[in-house]
Amino acid sequence: MAQFTFDDIRRILRASGGVDEQTDLDGEHFADTAFTDLGYDSLALLELVNRIEREYGIEIPDGDLAHTHTPREALAYVQARLTEAHV
Repeated sequence: MAQFTFDDIRRILRASGGVDEQTDLDGEHFADTAFTDLGYDSLALLELVNRIEREYGIEIPDGDLAHTHTPREALAYVQARLTEAHV
């Protein structure tokens, strides 16, 4: 089963939404910082969803990831979807 980690979220956010120079994706509070506080809007999260679906071969229903507010919540959601896909 494919693993999805915080490093994957960082990589995809950097590639899809870019990173403002004030944004610290490597800081100790990254996982629990709201996406909006990290500078990512709904379009960046949509791109995050699209890339996760393509790279990991899972389907994320419209709006599901929008209910996650932090990278930690998104990670838990994607890991659960990956587990469901491989059951």
